[in-house]
Amino acid sequence: MTRLKAQDTNVCGVTAAIAVIDGKWKTSLLWLLESGPHRPGELRRRLPEISEKVLTQALREMETDGLVHREVHDVLPPKTVYSLTGFGRELSELLGPLSDWGHRRLDRMKEARAAS
Repeated sequence: MTRLKAQDTNVCGVTAAIAVIDGKWKTSLLWLLESGPHRPGELRRRLPEISEKVLTQALREMETDGLVHREVHDVLPPKTVYSLTGFGRELSELLGPLSDWGHRRLDRMKEARAAS
């Protein structure tokens, strides 16, 4: 899905919601930020497979979409902290039932493999 879908007001609601979490890392970032504010280095340590460039891009897109708040502290070296906005927290909570459904699906797949 393209970034344009996240800005298109003429799509169905599900498409609009998926557009802002589309990609490999955004749901993981939402999940991590649920526990509280994190600095970019902390997020990279928790997601060692993500590159700095991709992390920065995902966080910027999430900030543009109103899901995360970026706070820059005026200290040396500069300190940046990301946290969920109310809108981002709402989305994260709504993804809980979808996650539960996904786990039930995985369980069914395991059971089907074991039975064959």
